[in-house]
Amino acid sequence: MTERKRTPWVVGVSGASGTPYAAAVLRGLLAAGESVDLVVSRASRLTLLDETGIAFRDAHWREDLGEWLERGADGKPGTFARPDMDDVRYWGAGDLAAGPSSGSYPVKGMLIVPASTACVAGVALGLSKDLLQRVASVTLKERRRLVVAVRETPLNGQTLKHLVTLDEAGAIVLPASPAFYAGATHIQDLVDFVAGRVLDAAGVPHRLYRRWEGELGGSRPRD
Repeated sequence: MTERKRTPWVVGVSGASGTPYAAAVLRGLLAAGESVDLVVSRASRLTLLDETGIAFRDAHWREDLGEWLERGADGKPGTFARPDMDDVRYWGAGDLAAGPSSGSYPVKGMLIVPASTACVAGVALGLSKDLLQRVASVTLKERRRLVVAVRETPLNGQTLKHLVTLDEAGAIVLPASPAFYAGATHIQDLVDFVAGRVLDAAGVPHRLYRRWEGELGGSRPRD
C-alpha cells in the first residue's frame, strides 16, 4: 500500500491580539482531517501568555498546544476536547532551515492568524526576518494560497499600502471582522465566524458558523 503523501497547511501565529482565532482555525483544520505545520512567532508567545496564561515552550509545544486548543475564546479551560494532534508538526520561529522555508517542501498553503501589522509589513516587503515571514514569502513565490487575517484597528496608510501589495501579490487579505448575521450569542461564536471565513478562503470544509441563506431574521433564535 502506498503511504499518503503529507501535504499540510502552514499556520503562522503572529503577535497581534487574537490567539483564540488561531486556536479555532487549528481546531477546524484538524477536525477536517488536514495536516498542519505550526509556526508561532516570538511576539505571539507574549500575546498568548497574556490572553490565555499559557507559556508556549519549544521543548513542550505539544503539551502547550493541547492546552491552548482546549480553551474557549473566554479563556475557560476544558471548553473543547483535545483534538488528535498526531499530524501536527511544529517549527521554531528562528529555524530558517525548517522544511517550509523551502519551496520544494510540499504544502497546500499558509494561513496567518492573526496577522499583526508588523507581520504584514515584513511579508509585503519580503524581509523574511523569521520563519513565519520566510514561509509567507515562499508561499507567494510558489503561487500557493496565502490567507492573511490581519487584526488591527484603526489601520494607517502605510499598513493599507502593505495590504494592497499583498493583495496584488496574490494573497487573500481577510480582516478579523466578526459578523452578527450568523446569530452569535457568545464570544466563541464571533471567533468561530472569523475562523470559518479563514477556512472558507482556504477551501477547507467546516461547520463553524451558520451561513447566510437569504432570509432576513434567519439568525434570530426561534421561540
